[in-house]
Amino acid sequence: MDIVTLLLFVVGFVALIRGAEWLIEGSTVLAKQFGISDLIIGLTVIAFGTSLPELIVNLFASAESSELALGNVVGSNIANTLLILGVVGLIHPLTVHRTTVYREILFNIGAAGALGILVAERFLTEGGFKGLDRIDGIILMSYFAIFMYYTFGKVALVDPNAHKDKAEEEKPKSTINFGSVFIKIALGTVGLWLGGEWIVNGAIEIATFFGISKGLIGLTVVAIGTSLPELAASIVAIRKSSVDIAVGNVVGSNLFNIFWVLGLGAFVRPLGFSDDLVLDIAINFGVALILFGTMVIGRTKRQINKTEAHMFLFLYVAYLVFAVVRG
Repeated sequence: MDIVTLLLFVVGFVALIRGAEWLIEGSTVLAKQFGISDLIIGLTVIAFGTSLPELIVNLFASAESSELALGNVVGSNIANTLLILGVVGLIHPLTVHRTTVYREILFNIGAAGALGILVAERFLTEGGFKGLDRIDGIILMSYFAIFMYYTFGKVALVDPNAHKDKAEEEKPKSTINFGSVFIKIALGTVGLWLGGEWIVNGAIEIATFFGISKGLIGLTVVAIGTSLPELAASIVAIRKSSVDIAVGNVVGSNLFNIFWVLGLGAFVRPLGFSDDLVLDIAINFGVALILFGTMVIGRTKRQINKTEAHMFLFLYVAYLVFAVVRG
């Protein structure tokens, strides 16, 4: 086993946490300066930054194992919802705005459903390519463009939290050093990227040493590894009382993973996979429905408290056991 890879595996956690702090701090300053809501920042800037590990792993993995690439995204989305929201919900109750439930979280269901439809269509075609081809990649990236237009063109204009109130607007704005802010955001993104990559490389090294299959690695070890930036960013956001950033980061990352990461990956190299992953894609869709259902009909509507958090973590452990037993 490579000692350097293992050392980087440990260092990766430090880079990951510090990178999350820089990214959150820099993005929050920009949000306050331009009157942009925490939700928008979480859905875009931070979601993109924390999705970089999935993107890099996906592009590199697609050349070696398309199942690893797709398993990484599907497993990561499941981990984002059940593991990250579960852990963060134990630390602090997550109260979500009504508009977020019926806009962004519904969009999350649409993304999971779109992936399921594209995959199902391929499997129902006799003699066809089983997976995502370049046309599917273009479709997914088109949805990504629609999401970005919707976020900046629509939500940013109508979100009541997107602008400061009159009293705040009348206050003189403090001068900020944009150079240092952008450096902090850039360093934070790099820290997340490198930290996630080092952790994943070390995890793969360990898993391979013990003879775990690539498909299982993608759904579990790699998925959890590439979800660590989202976890770190969400925990830091909660510590700074930015619940919208924590939730927006997870939902936005899920959308980035399916629309952009998978879309670009399939466009660069068609992603074929086995029948087993179809079930995981269905589970991902079910998890998106569970998140929406929790917000709409849960004991405490529009909130993930300790009860819901425990349920999410239990479901994630159950999924991991299922994935390991299935092999």
